[in-house]
Amino acid sequence: MAFDNSEPVLRGSSVKLLVAGGFGVGKTTMVGTISEIPPLRTEEVITEMSRGVDDLAGVESKTTTTVALDFGRITISPELVLYLFGTPGQDRFWFMWDELADGALGAVILADTRRLGSSFPAIDYFESRGVPFVIGVNCFDDGAVHEVEEVRDALDLDTWVPIVMCDVRDRASCKQVLVTLAEHALTMVTAGAR
Repeated sequence: MAFDNSEPVLRGSSVKLLVAGGFGVGKTTMVGTISEIPPLRTEEVITEMSRGVDDLAGVESKTTTTVALDFGRITISPELVLYLFGTPGQDRFWFMWDELADGALGAVILADTRRLGSSFPAIDYFESRGVPFVIGVNCFDDGAVHEVEEVRDALDLDTWVPIVMCDVRDRASCKQVLVTLAEHALTMVTAGAR
């Protein structure tokens, strides 16, 4: 039987995206909201032992924490699948970020305007590795509302870094953040190819 190369052979492609940010910004919620499958979660109950180790300021009511990763999937078409990896937010688990980031097309850095300082480690991490990222400002019910440029100034971000206001409990809002990331990553890859 002869091989007919007149028709392209479609091979499935997968894209790895990260959802990162500080402790308690909504990473687990975002992965769970947008994933088409029940997400894999590695959440554990916060114990008294972690109270002296993890900074719970601003998230005192949080009862669980991600200790390894969150994992979800979105099938765009039979040829394209997105794999979402949520990173742990506490300092003591950052050693896992290198493994999670390996091969990632880009990252969503979730930010909480009540605790913007928790965004800096993720921003520094992805900037230093040249990984395209967008900022998703998770608009918590009790958080102050800020304009995009106010957030940009507070985080000292270049004008080319996209910032999207979002609600990670809403699937359409999560989708918009991921579309913005995909467009930004494509722009960055195309610009780098020139």
